[in-house]
Amino acid sequence: MAWMYIIECADGSYYIGSTKNIELRFSQHQEGTGSKYTSVRSPLKLVYGEEYERVIDAFTREKQVQGWRRAKREALINGDPELLPALAKKIF
Repeated sequence: MAWMYIIECADGSYYIGSTKNIELRFSQHQEGTGSKYTSVRSPLKLVYGEEYERVIDAFTREKQVQGWRRAKREALINGDPELLPALAKKIF
């Protein structure tokens, strides 16, 4: 199994990643060894996760969500999938 996950950092930013072991990876982030991004932002909590059969699927989803605006990420975190299509539209 594999996971795509979102961590909320102390500065309010979100870190999106993927892993085969979500508990181990989150503890690595908490210890400051998970990634350069989270090591300087003190991750607070794991706010979202999706489980996948294959690692490539979790990684693909990670890259997709990384490209989203904050509002769209928050709709996903808050369990509001009906808001995602409207939030995908470009603002001019």
